[in-house]
Amino acid sequence: MPRKSSRDRIVHCSFCGRPKSDNLRFISGIDAYICEDCVRIANEIIIDEEKTKKEFRTFNLPTPEEIKVYLDDYVVGQDFAKKVLSVAVYNHYKRIVNPKKDIELQKTNVLLIGPTGCGKTLLAKTLAKLLDVPFAIFDVTSLTESGYVGEDVETVLLRLIQNAGGDLEKASYGIVYLDEIDKIAYKPTTGRDVSGEGVQEELLKLLEGHVVNVPMRSNKKMPEQGSFQLDTSNILFIMGGAFVGVEDIIRNRMGSTEMGFKSNVKDMARLSYDDLVSKVEPHDLVKYGFLPEFIGRIPLIVPLHSLGKRELIKILTEPRDAIIKQYQRFFEMENARLTFTDDALDAIAEISIQTKTGARGLRNIIEKALLETMFKLPTMKLKKPVEEVIVDKEVITSGKEPVIIFSDNLKRRRERP
Repeated sequence: MPRKSSRDRIVHCSFCGRPKSDNLRFISGIDAYICEDCVRIANEIIIDEEKTKKEFRTFNLPTPEEIKVYLDDYVVGQDFAKKVLSVAVYNHYKRIVNPKKDIELQKTNVLLIGPTGCGKTLLAKTLAKLLDVPFAIFDVTSLTESGYVGEDVETVLLRLIQNAGGDLEKASYGIVYLDEIDKIAYKPTTGRDVSGEGVQEELLKLLEGHVVNVPMRSNKKMPEQGSFQLDTSNILFIMGGAFVGVEDIIRNRMGSTEMGFKSNVKDMARLSYDDLVSKVEPHDLVKYGFLPEFIGRIPLIVPLHSLGKRELIKILTEPRDAIIKQYQRFFEMENARLTFTDDALDAIAEISIQTKTGARGLRNIIEKALLETMFKLPTMKLKKPVEEVIVDKEVITSGKEPVIIFSDNLKRRRERP
């Protein structure tokens, strides 16, 4: 059978697959072709990426003091952590905006250690909001070593790309918060520790900075689905965890520094979790179950303290998006005023401290106290105008319904349903 000449063969675009036609110009390469439409699209992509890069290089980076002031508007307490984070974030993005080849500046990943509900996640989220960069929160407890049931570490980057609207350039300057990082500490098992040490090893390339192939879906065991390439060199990783039990490691280390009659073991026993965690050192985390290489890629270890009653009450009332302000806005939409008495605020803070849920448990306490009222209010106001709903200590501690003040043109009545 005679061989077809190149003139007789149908030429297709190597990118979109369309056949060559009289009204569509093609550019030929070595055993490949590209149509004019694909050239135009590729040109637009390059222009958009260069524009994004230029915008980022010239964006107005706030000073560390300005960053802390912004954090103060949303996060109560944790002044030391705010200062450390403000400087770390400033230096991280300053390094990106002003690249120089003579000295290579390494990025500064951050580890936040503190009890549940002390503000670790909120700090990271607020930083991303201030800088207007893509942000992704990922719970590392779902990660497993490649080849095992569970999510692969590249899923972390996929979520960042999705939150950046698919823009790889923007994603490459984003912030990733890895929550519950203490849960991937090495755990002695009879088999392979696929969700601990194995995950640590695979996270190393993300933390250090490499070009990583990110599957278009969360399962990289389907290579036919395609992948993105994302450079993690400029992605800031902030990690957080409670590290329950690390205080014992610190106590033993500090208590063993003196022996015999000078032994300070009793003094160590008196130290609280906050006192001990403030003295954490990298080798304490290695003893906790982390690879030395993993801890070595986290230059900043920042301790956060437990929140006291006064700080919890401030969280309820003072920040721009304070929980009380949010519920008051809901009641305003129903043309009613919501008031919390001082003893009610004290009771909410006390319950949060007793249950050791920190700021994270505050909303649940208020939601439980106001559920019945919020359920009835839209119907109730149709019968009798509601002027004010008052939450006192009994509502929080005894489960009673709030005091409701009804009003009309003739009288103003106060009652508890």
